[in-house]
Amino acid sequence: MGVPGAEVVVGSFEVRAEAGSVVDVFSRDTAPVLTVEAGDVVTVESLDSSGFLRRQEVPGEQQPTMFAERRGHCLTGPIAVRGAKPGMVLAVHFEELTPAGWGWTATAGKDDWLMRRLRVADAERTWLLWELDGETGTDQHGHTVRLEPFLGVVGMPPEEPGEHSTIPPRPEGGGNIDCRELVAGSTLYLPVTVPDAMLLLGDGHARQGDGEVGGTAIECGMTTRVRLDLVVDRPVPGIHAETPSGLVTFGFDTDLNEATATALSAMVDWLQIEQALDRGAALALAGATVDMRITQIANQTWGVHAVLPTGVLG
Repeated sequence: MGVPGAEVVVGSFEVRAEAGSVVDVFSRDTAPVLTVEAGDVVTVESLDSSGFLRRQEVPGEQQPTMFAERRGHCLTGPIAVRGAKPGMVLAVHFEELTPAGWGWTATAGKDDWLMRRLRVADAERTWLLWELDGETGTDQHGHTVRLEPFLGVVGMPPEEPGEHSTIPPRPEGGGNIDCRELVAGSTLYLPVTVPDAMLLLGDGHARQGDGEVGGTAIECGMTTRVRLDLVVDRPVPGIHAETPSGLVTFGFDTDLNEATATALSAMVDWLQIEQALDRGAALALAGATVDMRITQIANQTWGVHAVLPTGVLG
């Protein structure tokens, strides 16, 4: 449902990934590269998370990048949505996601708690180079996987002024969510953090497992068609989504228990409303139907999502 009284004029726009339309930090002070109305459709080109300007010819080849000294993900935008303001929710409808023709995955050679625990912090950085044909990806070792493309970063800047990292996901405004459920046909609902939303998109993933356990997915450039709406009457607070696989609620926190409880609590809220149940009954129903999944473990903040699978309730 749109904002009451708003006149909807649907337009179609395009934003290319080029100097002047990409950034590597979140900031409410960055000027928008495009301003649209609620209901408009935007086709957004994004480079891979590192911003490579040319494809790798051999795994790990350091080609030129958009930013000589990159601070975070290479993201396209901001895109302003006229009339958006805190208290509203931005609905990002993913209509189509098309990966570029190549991608990469890298791990090890990074000194953090997980790489130390997995005994690869001191190992040489390891790379997979993927050929992507739109349906499948094949690496240099001959492993072939079915592609399930989505964007790792979809979000708005924090309300606080200044520059903010793109690395951790945030419970307000989104960002580096890294949820593999957000494929074409999904709608992601993000609480608006700043006037006009100032949405950034990027960090294309041709495929990723739950958790992004090695620190990267199949990182790739992406062309994404989204429709942007403003809504005011969602059934649950916080970041949530409607996807082909089911209803999804999220929790993000430095504490895994808190992230899990946040995601589950929001799903119980949703079940209460959708099924007209008291809270105890909704939690009992969740125990029989809801899947809890680790969204990500790689980005300084735990991400957890709860999924009510499509069709599980008759």
